[in-house]
Amino acid sequence: MLSHIVLSCHAGSKCHTELVASHPSQECGNDRVTSRHPVCYFHAMRVADLIKKKGSTVTTLPATATVAELLETLDDAKIGAVVVLDGDDVAGIVSERDVVHHLRGGRDQSAALTDLMTTDVKTCTLEDDLTHLATTMTEGRFRHLPVVQDGRLEGIVSIGDVVKARLDALEAERDHLESYLRQ
Repeated sequence: MLSHIVLSCHAGSKCHTELVASHPSQECGNDRVTSRHPVCYFHAMRVADLIKKKGSTVTTLPATATVAELLETLDDAKIGAVVVLDGDDVAGIVSERDVVHHLRGGRDQSAALTDLMTTDVKTCTLEDDLTHLATTMTEGRFRHLPVVQDGRLEGIVSIGDVVKARLDALEAERDHLESYLRQ
């Protein structure tokens, strides 16, 4: 009789599902997820996988744009942050919070984005795993991280994207366990 299932998976390690009290251990032998063991999907998922699913479109504005242009862009695109570019280089990032702080300080909407954007931009790469990314975003209180690879802007990841990926992984894990138990 199956008493319980122990799942363990650590980023960078192999997927391992141990069926306690009735079956020997089973290892998938892969550092990345397979359809046979979707329980490790979130731990194995990289930013590149997320960008492939959601797309690489990034809303950007030049550093010379005004707060009024930013507000229009945020509202039209229904987004929470814009990457600010200087040519092709990431110069900063500006979010709704930055706008609220700026306007609360009595400044007007004609100011340039350079007056309110964050210039010490934390970024991620296509190879970063989502578990590490979730930790980075939570600890740093970042809701958006531009994806930069070899100096090029490749996309943007929001905390909502990471949460959705985790929910999808949990659903896949549940489906996998239900399927196993029905065997």
